[in-house]
Amino acid sequence: MQKIGVFVCWCGSNIAATVDVAEVVQAVKTQPGVAFATDYQYMCSEAGQSIIKNAIKEHDLTGIVVCSCSPRMHEATFRKTAQAAGLNPYMVEIANIREHCSWIHKDKNEATQKAIILANAAVAKVNLNAPLVQGESSVTKRALVIGGGIAGIQTALDIAEAGYEVDIVEKEPTIGGKMAQLDKTFPTLDCSACILTPKMVDVAANENITLYTYSEVEQVKGFVGNFSVTIKKKARYVKEDLCTGCGECMSKCPSKKGKDEFNCGLNNRTAINIPFAQAIPNVAYIDAEQCIKFKTGKCGLCEKTCSANAIDYNQKDEIIEREYGAIVMATGYEPIKLDKFDEYQYSKHPDVITSLELERIMNAAGPTGGTLLKMSDKEHPHSVTFIQCVGSRDISGRGKPYCSKICCMYTAKHAMLIRDKYPDVEVNVFYIDVRTPGKNFDEFYRRAVEEYGVNYIKGQVGKVYEKDGHLVVQAVDLIANKQLVLDTDMVVLATAIEPSKTARDLASMLTASIDTNDFITEAHPKLRPVESPTAGIFLSGVCQGPKDIPETVSQAGAAAAKVIGLLAKDKLLTNPCVAHSDELLCNGCSQCEKVCPYGAISYIDKEVNDHGVRETRRVAQVNEALCQGCGACTVTCPSGAMDLKGFTNRQIMAEVDAICK
Repeated sequence: MQKIGVFVCWCGSNIAATVDVAEVVQAVKTQPGVAFATDYQYMCSEAGQSIIKNAIKEHDLTGIVVCSCSPRMHEATFRKTAQAAGLNPYMVEIANIREHCSWIHKDKNEATQKAIILANAAVAKVNLNAPLVQGESSVTKRALVIGGGIAGIQTALDIAEAGYEVDIVEKEPTIGGKMAQLDKTFPTLDCSACILTPKMVDVAANENITLYTYSEVEQVKGFVGNFSVTIKKKARYVKEDLCTGCGECMSKCPSKKGKDEFNCGLNNRTAINIPFAQAIPNVAYIDAEQCIKFKTGKCGLCEKTCSANAIDYNQKDEIIEREYGAIVMATGYEPIKLDKFDEYQYSKHPDVITSLELERIMNAAGPTGGTLLKMSDKEHPHSVTFIQCVGSRDISGRGKPYCSKICCMYTAKHAMLIRDKYPDVEVNVFYIDVRTPGKNFDEFYRRAVEEYGVNYIKGQVGKVYEKDGHLVVQAVDLIANKQLVLDTDMVVLATAIEPSKTARDLASMLTASIDTNDFITEAHPKLRPVESPTAGIFLSGVCQGPKDIPETVSQAGAAAAKVIGLLAKDKLLTNPCVAHSDELLCNGCSQCEKVCPYGAISYIDKEVNDHGVRETRRVAQVNEALCQGCGACTVTCPSGAMDLKGFTNRQIMAEVDAICK
């Protein structure tokens, strides 16, 4: 029997206001194995930890239970405390009586009884605990950044500047992401390309950074410090080492009917293409689905034109396998599709556009050369209407329930730019609420209203329709409490943003958690905002949630700092709570191998002594360096051969029995 100490925390009034901590202490003293029990106002404080250390030494405790907040918060803290007092850190158990008890109950007696039950369950588990010892694993001194937008670029640069090698995998032919498509940035109205392009050049010039553009991550295996990643580098049909980016091939290409993705499909591009002038790498690629040569076997003008002999129609996709110590997800975002918002006529009228499309129209390198024109007749508009929250804060199921965070500010930016360049244009903005949470953001919004004369109308738009050759906006003004019918030349929709379509599949590969909106979930929203719950996986940018450029760059730097801290270590301590197989019970069915997400289980033929009978049997074998202790194999095993150290079947059942008493 263990000698267990139980320490009940008040957590200020977080626990003590709802739970009678003194009653909990008295109740657990009667449990088998409990040699000492006490309470303290802040058990995680230095004084509280001293109480634990002294009790371990004075009462010769072999295990402790701390009744406090979530183990996600302070399990590591109390394990270090126990270790400092000479106790094995895996003889520590946390009973969560804050999140699981005091925070969800109003009745003090009910909360107290539940706290006693949770404490008793933890005591029952510790009675069956055994000391565990952490192993060691090496660290590959190289990082992978998935995504080449501003988040991925900044993360890679910061890691590279610390002296570590880093690879960027970008699915598009060039890095730059959505920021490369923007004209100006808020609240300073800086030229977006002027800010981004130097960083893109720095990435290309940095000897510690390797770019894999037009590439995708195919497979991820391994664990923190030792990830094995398979990258598919798609064929460009242009040799990167020979192409000079002169653009001569584009001028000669006869296939000019492809939609220009960089300009949001507002104009056409050639089959051989460089997305934009500042592209990195400044190398063309051929769209095989559009190319006449690939479809008919004829043409080949780009090959004849190219003086560098860079065209290679026989180029194949390349599979690259690399080892990494850490992986950063920087997969960015996409505007939502508007097929469920037909009331705005987006798919039916060319003068109803999205905010990102307006960015391209306003850009000097865009489809209209930076001149504000209606897409229907290329005439100058005299009135523009902006509609906010299209798909954002939508609980009907058509859009997204969250605020996309950047829309209010970029709409103010667009309105100011239009009024500044074209004072004759009337600008109306329909909004639900104006949200300006960043530094100097509210001042920026007020400038749009007070200095530039933008007309903000609090109300929702019911529908947009065409009448007599122009657009009509039917809406309601909530402040004036009246219906509005406005004639307008253009309508701009501030669409919600959502994670990249690749995020869900990548999260599955990386065993990273995602929320109901497909944003990658952080390990802790306050204390570990750039880390995934999966060790070695870090988050940068909008893949974790909506954010603007300054916030994205800040998070990119934070993610890089975490990666650098990991790569700086030569060895990592491994989790000792790993699976193991009872060879006498294993029947070699392979069920555990199939469910293991880390590839930690294999099968061998081994001679087993079964009650004096020696026989060769196919049995499961666990690679403890790969196993992450997820427990999937233990619940799958039909024979009960698989068990998890620190969370054995006996321990779990002992907890259940203690709860059910």
